Amino acid sequence: MASHLIQGREIRMPVEVREATVCTAMFPVRADAARAVLAYAGVDVAEIFPGTAVCTLVFVDYRDGDLDTYHEFGVTFLVRPPGSAGGPGLRNLRDAGAFVHWLPVDQGFTLEAGRGIWGFPKELADIDLRLASPYKRCTVRKDGRMVLDLLIKPGMPVPGVPVPLTAYTHLDGVTRRVPARARVGGVRVRPGGALIRLGNHPVAKELSELGLPKRALLSSSASRVSMSFGEAEAV
Repeated sequence: MASHLIQGREIRMPVEVREATVCTAMFPVRADAARAVLAYAGVDVAEIFPGTAVCTLVFVDYRDGDLDTYHEFGVTFLVRPPGSAGGPGLRNLRDAGAFVHWLPVDQGFTLEAGRGIWGFPKELADIDLRLASPYKRCTVRKDGRMVLDLLIKPGMPVPGVPVPLTAYTHLDGVTRRVPARARVGGVRVRPGGALIRLGNHPVAKELSELGLPKRALLSSSASRVSMSFGEAEAV
């Protein structure tokens, strides 16, 4: 079994998350603007309609897992598998992976593990999560500056199912594929359902250049999530 040594501690693969809450909001953005953001990584966005890509904002409360407890926020984009081709269409959702563009966390151990094991672009930030009410809220501050305040409104309950996931990362000049699997429960989904207030941090400016804030395509919350992350491979 593969393992990694992080801060003197052995982390065996696959890495398991036993309990987490995950909230997401998916936004339509201009495909050309998204391609400009991701030009450094050599990946291409998946267009769900001609000229339209998807940017997903996600925040997570990790309560029990191999990398300890921590909060995380992510800016991700749906992308084509490297080397694939084809035109725009909703069929792209079937094969698309999530390219992780920005991934602040609030604890140092998961930062080092995420960067060292998978190449996730983790960095430290202040992440305030408020999850006790049906309205889920995340506020992110970096270097003393507001990045964003994101509110997810409650949706309708839907069944949870096992979900295979593919994440893509880019760090130190290498793009990687990360296989993962999630089992979700306590899921609520709705069209729209997200409110965003952007701050004055450079990441906020980048999001505004993508056209945010705007109405979300879809927002969701899942109160009982377990995940498994496999070994990364360069692509």
